[in-house]
Amino acid sequence: MEFNDLKIFQSVATHGSVSKAALELNYVQSNVTARIKLLEKELQTPLFYRHKRGMILNTEGKRLLKHSREILSRMDEMKLAFQDKSNPSGVLKIGIVETVIALPDILSSYHSKYPNVELSLKAGVTDLLLQKVIDMKLDGAFVTGPIRHPLLEQVEVIQEKLVLVTKGDTFSMEDITTRPLLLYNKGCGYRGRLESWMKVEGIVPKQIMEFGTFGTIIGSVAAGIGITIIPESAVTDLVANDTVYCHDLPEPYREITTIFIRRKDSYLTSTLQCFIDEIVARTELEQVQEP
Repeated sequence: MEFNDLKIFQSVATHGSVSKAALELNYVQSNVTARIKLLEKELQTPLFYRHKRGMILNTEGKRLLKHSREILSRMDEMKLAFQDKSNPSGVLKIGIVETVIALPDILSSYHSKYPNVELSLKAGVTDLLLQKVIDMKLDGAFVTGPIRHPLLEQVEVIQEKLVLVTKGDTFSMEDITTRPLLLYNKGCGYRGRLESWMKVEGIVPKQIMEFGTFGTIIGSVAAGIGITIIPESAVTDLVANDTVYCHDLPEPYREITTIFIRRKDSYLTSTLQCFIDEIVARTELEQVQEP
């Protein structure tokens, strides 16, 4: 079995198509098909359900996909281990929740120091990003914490205040029963905090409208469509212009911590170590500047 066969297998599994995998890898389709058949012969088991529209992993294929990801990830780690530690390079895959106010400063400082590193950013909700780090699809991620998981370690980035945001300057708990809640998809840490509070208070929302981006949510709130929950720092400018208004949540639901997570058993490359160093340096600077 060759490492390249595992890369071909992963591509076919991801796309569910030999033709799309061939296009991605710049191979002819017959070569991709032949390598998959050779892999199945060597493992003595089919790996896909084949149908007219493509290919779907069977149970054995899913097992191999998990192992192949780990094997190829270790290969990448081995290569990175021999890079120049004083001059990191390569691709750093980072997950983000969209409202991390500290992120631009961290990215700007890191990029200016290590221009040879290509930053690849993936936005999503906390639960999704957490799973991608566990599956080693991301090198690390900014998520809502704290997180307790045996495979993960975390660095605190910033503590913030969660607020309810409306178009009007008045708010009562009854508003949640008469106006839609505009929230991120399930798995969002902010949404989870709001749902915990509503459960304790026995509040049943009128309607929950799910959105994928901060811009869409806050724009809809400003248009008077409904209410959302978000870190106060994310709407400072809009509040200053009286575009939206913030309303406090009760303790202990108002405090939120953003953390950076990584899989603790994965090789800590110099590229990622330098990124974590930037996070720690910024956090320490913020603490010094606090009155």
